[in-house]
Amino acid sequence: MPTKSQTCPVCAKPSAKAYRPFCSRGCKDRDLLNWLGDGYRIPGPPAVQEGVDSDGEGG
Repeated sequence: MPTKSQTCPVCAKPSAKAYRPFCSRGCKDRDLLNWLGDGYRIPGPPAVQEGVDSDGEGG
């Protein structure tokens, strides 16, 4: 049975075994930076922070 080759989700090049599912460390790092920098978002209702005043004053 032939195996389906996986492509990098960032640049669509063939993935490398060492960085799977990415093709390189660069694409792996770019993906991480997108998650850390709010580049990717999961749809849903806005988050409500409990115990935080809306006027910005603490106490």
